[in-house]
Formats: sequence, C-alpha cells, structure tokens
Amino acid sequence: MARGFSEFKYMTFDVVGTLIDFEGGITTCLAGVAADAGVSIDGEAALALYRQARYMPDAGLFPDDLVRVYMVIAPQLGLPAEEKYGVRLRDSAGAWQGFPDSAAALAELAKSHKLIAMTNARRWALDHFEKQLGSPFFATFTADDTGTEKPDPAFFQKVFDFVAARGDSKDDILHVAQSQYHDIGISRTLGLTNCWIERRHAQKGYGGTIEPERFTVPDHHFTSMAALATAVRESLKERT
Repeated sequence: MARGFSEFKYMTFDVVGTLIDFEGGITTCLAGVAADAGVSIDGEAALALYRQARYMPDAGLFPDDLVRVYMVIAPQLGLPAEEKYGVRLRDSAGAWQGFPDSAAALAELAKSHKLIAMTNARRWALDHFEKQLGSPFFATFTADDTGTEKPDPAFFQKVFDFVAARGDSKDDILHVAQSQYHDIGISRTLGLTNCWIERRHAQKGYGGTIEPERFTVPDHHFTSMAALATAVRESLKERT
C-alpha cells in the first residue's frame, strides 16, 4: 500500500501542466495568431506539432524556446512564419492561467505540508506562475537554479540536497505531477512516493507533453488538484 499523506513533510510539485494550464495558454495564443492571419487551427493538432518541435535536439530552455518552436510549427499550421509571433507565444507565458482548482488546493495543502516547486521553466516564468497560484511555495527550483531539466536525476538531487540540509530526506517527500515522462517515471526510479494528477483524463493522448517509453503506475492517482486536497484533508481527519 502507498504511504499515507500524513507521513510526508514536503510535497514537491511540477508546475507547468500540473498547476498551470500551459496547453490552454499555447493554443489560445496560437488561435489568436491564426485569427489575425485569417485562418483557423485545430488545438490538438497544434499541441502534437508543438510536442515534436519542443523535444528536438536543439531545444532551448522553456519558455524561451517557444520562439524557435513557433518558427518550426507555423508553416505546418498555415501561420505566418515571422519571429514576432514566436516572441508573442513566448511572452504569452506571463499570462498563462492556473487550472481553476490549483490555487485553492495549494493553499489548503500548504497548511499541512511544505510545498516545493520543481519546474523546467526559467525563473522569469515561474515568477508569473507563482502569482497566479497565490505564492504558496516554501521553496522553488527552476531550470536556471539546477542547470538541467527533469527527468534528469540531477534536478531531483538538488531538491534532495535542500531537504537534507534541513535534516530531512527524500522519504519525507511526496512528488506530485501530471507528466509521466518528466516526473512520474523518474520519481519512481529515484525511490520517491509519487502522485499522478491526470489532467488529460478526459482527452486522448499526451497533448503537449512527451509520451513516456512506458507507463508508470503511480502510488497515488487523481484527476485534479482539488481531489488531492480533499484526500489529504480526509486523511488528516482520520488521524485526529
């Protein structure tokens, strides 16, 4: 059986895709560009193209890399291949919204656990995301801080070192994320207890997130942050 929620001191969170609706942000921006150009696009098709372009060998750090990504996918979507629109896509990250349940769930979870953000986004983007989420984090780690991106184990090691400096260990961490590829698989390999937030439970495929080589059955599984917060609340009630 998976360990109970009260057994953890920390919850670490993937941000983009788990807490912030990056797919909605990208497709909304691309739809705006399309409208300006007098064409229309299919959102899921755009996300599939985005996914392919985002994980090319010459990819840069996110979301700065969206300028390059746009120039790759624009011709395939019938959009104008002009860098200014790539810049528009990159800068749209500053206005991406949290999922409707993210801020409230995080605020509740912060009452019982120390919350740590672990994002492949750069610091400037996380600064915007944090405001969207109500600034709930005890600590934050970005690609700028770690020098790498998940699923690189080195990213996780930075967090392990942080909690170790506080006299704790990875056994005190529950890792929460939507990406099987970036988070759930590697967290299992590293011996973390994990919680999969299946944001695309009502949709087919992996959308804008790279598909994992193999599916990892998570320790905990919810389709929303609200459901996780409820489960934690009920678990804590049972102990009192």
